[in-house]
Amino acid sequence: MVLLLDLQDFLLRARVLKLYRQALRVAGRAPEHAKAELRQAIRQEMENNRNCNDKQRIRFLMSEGLERLKGLDEMLDMQGH
Repeated sequence: MVLLLDLQDFLLRARVLKLYRQALRVAGRAPEHAKAELRQAIRQEMENNRNCNDKQRIRFLMSEGLERLKGLDEMLDMQGH
């Protein structure tokens, strides 16, 4: 199946993938005992919303994801990871 994206869709998809990569990088800084579970939770969250086509909902999920990522990053910084 060929998926045709307009420029807005393409850019939004790129931002989603960037957030996913950032989340996996931050998860890599987590303690060893929590890394796998954290990566699985990130992947599951992305998979749960994989087929979402509502641009407004995607933007909401992006902002929510960025806030959660920021919180995780700060928490890991405080713990020295």
